[in-house]
Amino acid sequence: MPGKTELTELSKEELTQAVVALGEKPFRAKQLWQWLYFHGETDFSLMTSFSKELREKLAENFTITRPKIVAEQISVDKTHKWLLEFSDGQRIETVYIPEEDRGAVCISTQVGCAMGCRFCHTGSQKLTRNLTAGEIVGQFMVARDVYKEWPTPKDETRYLSNIVVMGMGEPLQNLDNVIKALKILTDGEGISISRRRITLSTSGIAPNIIPLVQTTGVKLAISLHAPDNEKRSRIMPINKKYPLEEVLQACHDYQQLDGSHFVTFEYLMLKDFNDSLEDAHKLMDLMRRFRINAKFNLIAFNPWPGCDYEPSSRSKIIAFSKELQKNRFAAPIRVARGQDILAACGQLKSKKEEPK
Repeated sequence: MPGKTELTELSKEELTQAVVALGEKPFRAKQLWQWLYFHGETDFSLMTSFSKELREKLAENFTITRPKIVAEQISVDKTHKWLLEFSDGQRIETVYIPEEDRGAVCISTQVGCAMGCRFCHTGSQKLTRNLTAGEIVGQFMVARDVYKEWPTPKDETRYLSNIVVMGMGEPLQNLDNVIKALKILTDGEGISISRRRITLSTSGIAPNIIPLVQTTGVKLAISLHAPDNEKRSRIMPINKKYPLEEVLQACHDYQQLDGSHFVTFEYLMLKDFNDSLEDAHKLMDLMRRFRINAKFNLIAFNPWPGCDYEPSSRSKIIAFSKELQKNRFAAPIRVARGQDILAACGQLKSKKEEPK
């Protein structure tokens, strides 16, 4: 006998097909979708718009699974980090970063990461597998459970207001599942997060940038971290396959789809490596060459045990920012959040080091 179907793995169209295959009318699928993603319900017996017979039929054929919270930590600045476990025992980390009246959930797309960026703690944990669409969406649903944001609130009352696809893994190496998950997260009859409130960060898988934005419409962030190919290849091995010119051309093409788009470039400030004024001018020359409307997020490096790099001094980061802004490039300095619980940028890692 075949096993039960996990509903959170189904697109809206697939869910409709599954419900119709049970002999039900398509409108029942719409109701079920709303129970899943508007009400956040996981118990079929509590889906009161269905008859008892239908609820029993749904329970016989389907499951609704959340990732399991294995551990959680709350930073002194209220950043909230969860260690989540999936049905096969694999684990990832998810982070909620609160602001005064809103906040962003930082979700992961892979167990580990294959990019091997020299400055990133996650990159020191080798890739185990891609997450499924349901596992990606499930992270946000866990956060909704914890903060009691079911039924789906209106934007003005929503504390989990934004999503940043910047957790563990390279999203564009898991393109199909990421696109499927983003469509579920943005569907207006369910979770209903605006596409403009979702930002996806990539290390630069250039061929997948345009397919992503054409199908999802989310905002784009590029992990840049160096102003030329020589330096970038030293800290980001992916640059050898997709050099800066290819990545920036894709960014230019992305902007052509909608002239109002800015591309955000994340730039980790590493002491005596990429933090000189000369580096700043090289960055600006790149943006002008590829005609990109750019915003730079300057990030103070978050050290982690065993890393060879050190953070730039505060004075150097400020000077770098001022130089970019003097030339009309927005260059805010990102305030580090959750450093005390290793929840800040580049610090996520879900596996303990095994003894050799």
